[in-house]
Amino acid sequence: MKKNKGIISTGLVIGLISVLLVKFGNPANMGFCIACFIRDTAGALGLHRAEAVQYVRPEIIGIIIGAFVMSIAGKEFKVKGGSAPLTRFVLGFFVMIGALMFLGCPLRMILRLAGGDLNAVIGILGFTAGIFVGVLFLNKGFSLRRTYELPKFEGFIMPSVTVVLFILLVAFPSLLLFSEKGAGASHAPIYFSLVDGLIVGVLAQKNKLCCAGGIRDVIMFKDFHLISWFLAIFVAALVGNLLLGQFKLGFVDQPIAHTDGLWNFLGMGLVGFASVLLGGCPLRQLILSAEGNIDSAITVLGLVFGAAFAHNFNLASSAQGPTLNGKVAVVIGFIVVFLIGYFNIEKSTEVEIKEGVEIEI
Repeated sequence: MKKNKGIISTGLVIGLISVLLVKFGNPANMGFCIACFIRDTAGALGLHRAEAVQYVRPEIIGIIIGAFVMSIAGKEFKVKGGSAPLTRFVLGFFVMIGALMFLGCPLRMILRLAGGDLNAVIGILGFTAGIFVGVLFLNKGFSLRRTYELPKFEGFIMPSVTVVLFILLVAFPSLLLFSEKGAGASHAPIYFSLVDGLIVGVLAQKNKLCCAGGIRDVIMFKDFHLISWFLAIFVAALVGNLLLGQFKLGFVDQPIAHTDGLWNFLGMGLVGFASVLLGGCPLRQLILSAEGNIDSAITVLGLVFGAAFAHNFNLASSAQGPTLNGKVAVVIGFIVVFLIGYFNIEKSTEVEIKEGVEIEI
């Protein structure tokens, strides 16, 4: 019971922080969006040419540094890797393709719903369906094999990169690209965003938070513990949006969203499917990379590459809807992820899945 209270409290705090970030300048219904923030950061570094989404998001920096410090303090910093890194890169790539079809990661999906965007309901259904398909592969024996202990130096690279990004943001901004309009131009003050990211990083690391893991555990084990933080975020963000006048119920004219139900469903379906095979959603991959998991760091690079590729080749959706290129990419994504799932089933080994297993690489 005490454990449930802790994770519910964490969800309430993150929900409140998300609402406040919007209040202080972040795009509407985007207090936190791992996919969007990685995309914006990739744009600021010149990895894509979409001028409307270019800004180094301090929230991402805070999440990684907060999780890194927490893992050191809790003696959970363990440097490991070697579990199908290139496959994980490809899966991360297609997670981002799916997220930019929907226009948001699983965390933003809940925040969109808490802001009244009913398109998020379709996204939730797709995300759940994708996780269900992924669970079928897990039950068949899917595995990306074991990890191996690596030199500690490897584990410090990801946190160090984020520190360098922050230095560039505050001391050498002329070296970066910044949006003058659009989502990239909407952001809360730098240090407010950084502190909020630090808080989320600490809480997410301590409580092993994962958007995909909560639904996966419900499907596989009828265990509602991990999903409780997801529900708590929704409640806190909903109440906060109502109190601050940031709630708008409906399907149309929602901020940074489109109303194509089929592709909202399929986009988040791809995110859910690939996230289960990866062992965690984009937020979880950031946390694991901060804990020294090099395979997760490679996955994050896949997310970055996917964001850059999506905007350079017109795959990302907009408020006007999905693009033809984006639809083709999502279909290809399902084919590739299915093949990855199929060819990584350990047919000669009986895989025993025990209740309570942590969704982690």
